[in-house]
Amino acid sequence: MADSVGVHKIFLSGEYERARRGCEAFGFCFFAVPNIPFCMPNRITELLQIRYPIIQAGMVWCSGWRLASACSNNGILGVLGAGSMYPNVLREHIEKMHAATDRPFAVNVPLLYPEMDELIEIILAGKVPVVITSAGNPAKYAGVFKSAGCTLLHVVSSAKFAEKAANAGVDAIICEGFEAGGHNGREETTTLCLVPQVRKAVDLPLVAAGGIATGQAMYAAMALGADGVQIGSRFAVASESSAHEAYKQRVVDAVEGDTVLTLKELAPVRLIKNAFYEQVQAAYLRGASAAELAAILGRARAKRGIFEGDLAEGELEIGQVSALIDHIEPVKAIVAEIVEDFEKTKAVMAEIAFEQ
Repeated sequence: MADSVGVHKIFLSGEYERARRGCEAFGFCFFAVPNIPFCMPNRITELLQIRYPIIQAGMVWCSGWRLASACSNNGILGVLGAGSMYPNVLREHIEKMHAATDRPFAVNVPLLYPEMDELIEIILAGKVPVVITSAGNPAKYAGVFKSAGCTLLHVVSSAKFAEKAANAGVDAIICEGFEAGGHNGREETTTLCLVPQVRKAVDLPLVAAGGIATGQAMYAAMALGADGVQIGSRFAVASESSAHEAYKQRVVDAVEGDTVLTLKELAPVRLIKNAFYEQVQAAYLRGASAAELAAILGRARAKRGIFEGDLAEGELEIGQVSALIDHIEPVKAIVAEIVEDFEKTKAVMAEIAFEQ
């Protein structure tokens, strides 16, 4: 066992005790997460106690306990999307998560949630090990989560917000480029540009998000300085996702250019163009105010599109990478393919050398 690659090969062969000794020899961490031992010098796997440095995004109307537990049980971090859950519904999903997995999982908490105090009580009472905050400043709640022993990550769209989150005391940063589906940053910075900027700004463990659905993209993000990735769109159409089957099929059918970032006057959102989007565009053309746009949006548009399957009048939130997704499959197959493609990409890149 001459190097860390040798350690990894021994781990993959199933000789976990030899791998553990090898890790210790190199000063690496060996994690005996239940049924998923892992040896890897990676800050995200260490922080979250997961096998692969992959986080399933906490998407509204998609990320219930079935999807999240399947992700956790397959070696990544499963995440419940609290943004589309009433407090009592979140409590039920946390209970079902504990029954379905003994591995780490998270709850994504949009900080603009109207019943934030009740949500926090439920998360702490439910002994959720990891919390991911978004859509706001984590400073107000960071101390509450940290004092309760939660690992805290925060989603940002710029290096400036990453610095603020680091100063607030979060454990890791998720930086999301504007390729991502759903609500987005106003900066319109792509993941390719955002990751190295955030890496330069903060020294915390860093997760890249936005436009990532394959092992190749995961490799690229980590080459830019990320310690791991967060993937949304690919898991939104997983078999275990709670999204409507009609929505899943529409995502699978999506081609390049089908998504657009709109409604910046309210909260920027990337969605698939449909009849609802055409209403929004018509309103823009006649110079509609933010109040008029809000009236067109109304309430529960995302639920109507994603959960109920109204492909015409619903808000079909999804990322640009939907053009690469061509079928619905279980989480197990998705994770296996991403990891396999990552390893293949790593091998291909290792063969590339430029003449001096």
